[in-house]
Amino acid sequence: MSELHKFLFQDLPVRGAVVRLTDAWVEILQRHGLGTGQAYPEPVQRLLGELAAAATLMRSSIKFNGSLTLQIVGDGPVKLVVAQVQPDLGLRATATVIGEVGADAGLSALVNAANTGRCAITLDPQSALPGQNPYQGVVPLHGPRGEKLDRLSEVLEQYMLQSEQLETTLVLAADDKVAAGLLLQRLPGQDATKSESMGHNEDYNRVATLAASLKRDELLTLDVATILRRLFWEETLVLFEPLVGEAGPRFACTCGRERVSKMIFGLGAPEANSILAERGKIEVACEFCGTKEKFDAVDVARIFAGQGGVPPSEPTLH
Repeated sequence: MSELHKFLFQDLPVRGAVVRLTDAWVEILQRHGLGTGQAYPEPVQRLLGELAAAATLMRSSIKFNGSLTLQIVGDGPVKLVVAQVQPDLGLRATATVIGEVGADAGLSALVNAANTGRCAITLDPQSALPGQNPYQGVVPLHGPRGEKLDRLSEVLEQYMLQSEQLETTLVLAADDKVAAGLLLQRLPGQDATKSESMGHNEDYNRVATLAASLKRDELLTLDVATILRRLFWEETLVLFEPLVGEAGPRFACTCGRERVSKMIFGLGAPEANSILAERGKIEVACEFCGTKEKFDAVDVARIFAGQGGVPPSEPTLH
């Protein structure tokens, strides 16, 4: 089963986590055509898997009652890549491919061909107060001098340092069976003096260098205990109980008939009735899980009569 392991370095202001998405990742791929001949091209599959692993790691590292969404809007053959993680680690992910993808395409070729691609991190509270909007941070897919970044981990490390002032190290990998990631973060506000801060910087740089030495194949094939032992055998780690099964990462889609009703309500009666007149029904397919919801004229009439739907009160993804 998919699993998430969190840990601390004893006597160092550094925390870490390792995620291995197995059954959850395979289900995401199956819902997007794996085994039917319509699956994502391999480079897109790798990028989506890395995004799913990164979103899970980032969601697990914050205390926040709401969802975290990682979204890349691209200017290449891949228009959109999205991964969303709920507070209970329910996960869903999707990608929109609009052009030909090269066999060895990296991040730049996929989503940043003209260097205008963007990565957005959105925190959406589960119980928003009136007037409260989701928090969103947006970063480019290039470095401070305009140089293209060809690894998702570099983009997210840059975001965490610039937007959250958190030194972060990410190692990500994915294939058609596993999406995995390792995260290290230097905890803020732990140092009492400048000399201590300098020493802790050196400690963080040392363990970050060890983490960065982890190879893609090792991350995809080794169990978590072996990974941590090989990387940090000279360190003392405080390991927390692994999150697996219902407590751990798993595929879960938040779509449903009620949410689609809200979306139709948001279109307005004239637009909804126009679609009905043209097609005889309104059919909406979830881009994350493939579930289709169908609404006939009676269903739509109930929505606008207040019997089958309510005005949308939260942003939705379909």
